Amino acid sequence: MQRLLKNREILLALIIVVMIAGFSTRASNFATPGNLATIFNDTSILIILALGQMTVILTKSIDLSVAANLAFTGMAVAMLDAAYPGLPLALLIVLAIGIGAALGAINGFLVWLLQIPPIVVTLGTLTIYRGMAFVLSGGSWVNAHQMTPDFLDLPRIAVLGLPILSWVAIAIVFIIWFVLSRTPFGRSTYAAGGNPTAAVYAGIDVGRARFLAFVLSGALAGLAGYLWVSRYAVAYVDIAAGFELDSVAANVIGGVSIAGGIGSVIGTVLGALFLGVIKNALPVIGISPFAQMAISGVVIVLAVVFNARAEAKKGRIILRDRAAKDSQEVAA
Repeated sequence: MQRLLKNREILLALIIVVMIAGFSTRASNFATPGNLATIFNDTSILIILALGQMTVILTKSIDLSVAANLAFTGMAVAMLDAAYPGLPLALLIVLAIGIGAALGAINGFLVWLLQIPPIVVTLGTLTIYRGMAFVLSGGSWVNAHQMTPDFLDLPRIAVLGLPILSWVAIAIVFIIWFVLSRTPFGRSTYAAGGNPTAAVYAGIDVGRARFLAFVLSGALAGLAGYLWVSRYAVAYVDIAAGFELDSVAANVIGGVSIAGGIGSVIGTVLGALFLGVIKNALPVIGISPFAQMAISGVVIVLAVVFNARAEAKKGRIILRDRAAKDSQEVAA
């Protein structure tokens, strides 16, 4: 039992279960299968963004522009759908992914070839991409009556009791798991963040790995852009404001190290679901929006402290084992 509780993912899953049980005492319908499915569906876009963010963080970088990328891409495809209603939906989705990947490539190019710190690059492009969305739309909204039914309905279609949006998130979870655990790019991603110097000696191009991580993050943000505007049936400049911080928080809560090289897909998904449960539960039990922000902030700080202590403990164990080995050799 003690060994299970030391597993970050199992512990986080247990905490989520306890939270759901606790909130259900205040709201009787909170733990029903239908409501839990709704919470997962509400969290699906955050899961997609967080997995892209995870890939970047694993390389010892960060992408603060994911929500702005989502906003610009969502605005672009919504305006295309409104202006050219005959465009195939598949084409619009491919365009959303392509536009998002191109914006991510800009971040990756600046980080890789110009050696600009990722936090500086993405803080700048965050503002640029939001500004581009404003220039593109002229500050106006694209509303539901301007979009085609096919464009709006896809994420809502139910399959086996879950909307397509939820199934897309599930598919992305398996794809990212496969990419990170079963491909050379995935191994390069962990190596680039875990020990960049050793990665270079092993023949890994650290800059290229970071570039591709930003491209992947941008592509997922682009996909999330279409899913957001179609699900909420509106596109405007400030959509998903603050979601870049939520995507980072989901990773931190899920055990992904900001220092790079440590983290798992299931941990990130659980971190996103943790935030999703909190955001759905606090309004139900009458917690004010300001208190919700404070609670979320406290959770993030505690998660960072927990991660830092865990990593420091691992470091001490390595040093202690080495010291014990050296003493044994001296005694011999």
